[in-house]
Amino acid sequence: MRTIDVNDAIDNHGFGRFQWMVVALCALLLIVDGYDVFVAGAVLPTLIAEWGLSKPQAGALQAWALFGMMFGALSLGQLADKIGRKKGIIISFAIFTSATLLTGFASTPDQFKVFRFLAGLGCGGLMPNAVALMNEYAPKRLRGTMVALMFSGYSVGGMVAAGLGIAIIPQFGWQPMFFVAAIPLILLPVMIWRLPESLGFLIRQGEQAKAKRIFAELATSSGLREEDKLVFSETKGASASVLELFRHDRTLRTLMLWVSFFCCLLLVYLLSSWLPKVLQEAGYAEKASLLSLFSLNFGGMAGAIAGGRLGDRFGLPKVVVFFFAGASISIALIGYNPPSLILFGLVFVAGATTIGTQILLYASVAQLYNLSTRSTGLGWASGVGRIGAIVGPTLGGVLLAQQLPLQQNFLIFAVPAVISTLAMLVFAVSNARRANTGQLAAA
Repeated sequence: MRTIDVNDAIDNHGFGRFQWMVVALCALLLIVDGYDVFVAGAVLPTLIAEWGLSKPQAGALQAWALFGMMFGALSLGQLADKIGRKKGIIISFAIFTSATLLTGFASTPDQFKVFRFLAGLGCGGLMPNAVALMNEYAPKRLRGTMVALMFSGYSVGGMVAAGLGIAIIPQFGWQPMFFVAAIPLILLPVMIWRLPESLGFLIRQGEQAKAKRIFAELATSSGLREEDKLVFSETKGASASVLELFRHDRTLRTLMLWVSFFCCLLLVYLLSSWLPKVLQEAGYAEKASLLSLFSLNFGGMAGAIAGGRLGDRFGLPKVVVFFFAGASISIALIGYNPPSLILFGLVFVAGATTIGTQILLYASVAQLYNLSTRSTGLGWASGVGRIGAIVGPTLGGVLLAQQLPLQQNFLIFAVPAVISTLAMLVFAVSNARRANTGQLAAA
């Protein structure tokens, strides 16, 4: 009888058809997830006109889904640890697609809030479980690339929301934008049938037969015999306290990452919620304002993929500083009311350097902390970012209610990007000094 460590087997062999299927299914889930998040920004101008909402009220309306995402990430993530990643993903998927469909039947802002909170609850549970499942089936050397490819599905969902908004809202109103969520429900039987369960979960539950059936589909499993035993080596260390994040000269760098996470997520949800409405008020046609949402997400997809490649070549801190500087400039220039073609180019850059930068920040956290503190570091940084995500739409509504000129609005919108640029510059300098000190000590 042989003992086979599935982690080692996956890390030391090729990336086969089965693993590509896992990536494709997870990316498909995130396309639907991204659609659900960005559809609210596409319909916001219509909701304001139909329900007579003030801008602060509209901003608060948007924030309910983000509250749901925060609670979903906490509750459904823990639930999946007990019942399995696959079940956690399917439950999350069913919740947010059903809630999104029901949002189309909302007749009052209060009903809209409830359904958006439930949709956010499902979205918040889906992403971490999908990322965890995909990471398990990807060799270590390809995990960064696979995460970038999967994360690009989120931006594709935003582009679909913008494209459908252009075709549907002017003729049929905002409700059909949510009825479209009935279509992804067709995917539910496919996910139940083809999405694999976590091998680590099955092995820990003593389900050797089920684990072997899945493992047999991998390109790593040649020669698997019935008497062989599968094991799953734990790759994460014991959980660490938050105080550990501030030890070993990491205090400044930890704080700078938290500032960057807060500002980055604030920008992502501020722009996705308010960009179409602001541009309509600035005189752009409804079609042009919704195309800006498409450009924002197309930029996000390009930025996530290109940023990962550039980070491998030049170092993540330098690339993140460059991206945030680009966000500062592009967001500020949008307020000068440029021609449509230049506008779409600036919005593309803004999407690449805000939506696309999220994944670079997560990678920066993973590189800063050692194995035993990495999960804690990621959890706290993500939690701080979630607060920024909630603040973004609400703050946007309050600012826009002041009826400032367009140029001033976007100069204010650019402030979080400037803060992030400075924070990551401090992080990069501190990181370089720490690396140089380590090299001198080693010499």
